[in-house]
Amino acid sequence: MIKHISESESTAASKKIYKLADTLNSTIFGQKNLIENVIIGLLARGHILLEGLPGLGKTELVKSLAKCIQLDHKRIQFTPDLLPGDITGNPVLQENEGKREFVFQKGPIFGNLILADEINRASPKTQSAMLEAMQEQHVTVMGEVHQIADPFFVLATQNPIELEGTYPLPEAQLDRFLFKLNVYRNDVSTLEKIVNEREMGIEPNIDSIMNKNDILELIALVHRVYLPDVVANYIARIVDATHEKDPNSSLIKFGASPRAALGLAAGAKARALLNGRINASFEDVKALAKPVLQHRIILDYRAKLDGKTTSMIVDSILKKIPVNQQGIPATIKDVN
Repeated sequence: MIKHISESESTAASKKIYKLADTLNSTIFGQKNLIENVIIGLLARGHILLEGLPGLGKTELVKSLAKCIQLDHKRIQFTPDLLPGDITGNPVLQENEGKREFVFQKGPIFGNLILADEINRASPKTQSAMLEAMQEQHVTVMGEVHQIADPFFVLATQNPIELEGTYPLPEAQLDRFLFKLNVYRNDVSTLEKIVNEREMGIEPNIDSIMNKNDILELIALVHRVYLPDVVANYIARIVDATHEKDPNSSLIKFGASPRAALGLAAGAKARALLNGRINASFEDVKALAKPVLQHRIILDYRAKLDGKTTSMIVDSILKKIPVNQQGIPATIKDVN
């Protein structure tokens, strides 16, 4: 039986987490909500997809995070000519005591924090090389399984798919990401601060706040945050609402998977710990529903023609699914 977290433990953990967030906020300006969601994703043991136009600080955020938490980090620059073996590693023929044998040379996927930069620049075949590692934390090469160290996080960046030279990620790979977070451009005041405090080509100094053991301890505390039955039921009803019952009026072709429900529960518990609480709440679920669900919903062509987005669908679901168990979910065909 799980021993639930105490108030003193949650308060102490919250202070550590906010110290990490404050350090990142002092380096990455104007992205407070984004930084908090990235930290929540890590504490929930999730992989994160960051989407935004080039130059908005996606890569800098991941690099700064790696420095703050002192994890072994690797960067993979995805390009059209990148091959699966360039990610997982390849067997190399070596001579040992007069005999030639294949020795596996590990690829950059073997690290604690992997920056998959511009992941949608590579071909679908190369993108799929990440699937096994992201789900099972190991890779199989020539029938031999190679374990990846714990903890293991993939933080991928991608440009909007409307840009030239990009390939949309397959649905199976999108489902491996706990969160999809949109990175937006800065306002005028933030841009002014960047101009005054940053110089081109010079990386900012950033302090180390945690190490691998600290991260693992916080992850263990997230596991002990209490998830009330009513909150679990709310998560189940939200995820179920992404699967329309009437195919003639549906805006959705495919809804979210059970993995989405598990991810939403883990994220809600991590957000509760961030805020120093001992149990997850309805508010935690609402705050994370869009990052967890928007990339897992596949829209019908009619919805796309009408200009609907998955973000709009999630907003509609949250409005129409009551937090109490007596409420009857409505359809979402009348998204505004």
